[in-house]
Amino acid sequence: MSEPGPSLMKQRFRGYLPVVIDVETAGFNANTDALLEIAAVTLEFDEEGWLHPAERIHYHVAPFDGANIEQAAIDFNGIDPHSPLRGAVPEDEALKEMFKPIRKAQKEAGCQRCVLVGHNATFDLGFLMAAAERSALKRNPFHPFVTFDTAALAALTLGQTVLIKACQEAGIAFDSKQAHSALYDTERTAELFCWMVNRYKNVGGWPLNPQPSKD
Repeated sequence: MSEPGPSLMKQRFRGYLPVVIDVETAGFNANTDALLEIAAVTLEFDEEGWLHPAERIHYHVAPFDGANIEQAAIDFNGIDPHSPLRGAVPEDEALKEMFKPIRKAQKEAGCQRCVLVGHNATFDLGFLMAAAERSALKRNPFHPFVTFDTAALAALTLGQTVLIKACQEAGIAFDSKQAHSALYDTERTAELFCWMVNRYKNVGGWPLNPQPSKD
């Protein structure tokens, strides 16, 4: 039986600390289009081995110098990139401050690396990595290509791939009016990932119980 709490995290996910990330952007190209919002939710196991959301981190991000801003993306997410009311900070500041509590959680869990959990996770990872490279950050805790994609996991466990529909199937409240806010979507994605991990445990899928050999 795996031990509860921090020691379980490194055992459960092969030395990875799952961190839920969502971004709002000014387009689809991570190398040219502006990162406008980023949010993260760390996760932790309780003493009974159930996974829960832990710390929430959120930043409005100022477009980097020369960033492309697609009007269609702005119309979709409703963000005014240049509004002073956003309280936006530069990319390097947002990532430096976000990585601090994430690295702390990674260390406390005894994990070797963080892995990004996201809904269609490669999109979020692409923008995270591009921003980290522009900022010349040497202590990026995230694995450069491994992700845990909740869209794929939801298709397997719930028969849904759209975030709001997957949450509804899992009984997680979802306010569509708050969707496309990085923090709100990250919080719902974190709840969904925890629900799926805990569901698998609840039906006896974890800890692993190897089947006896047929030989």
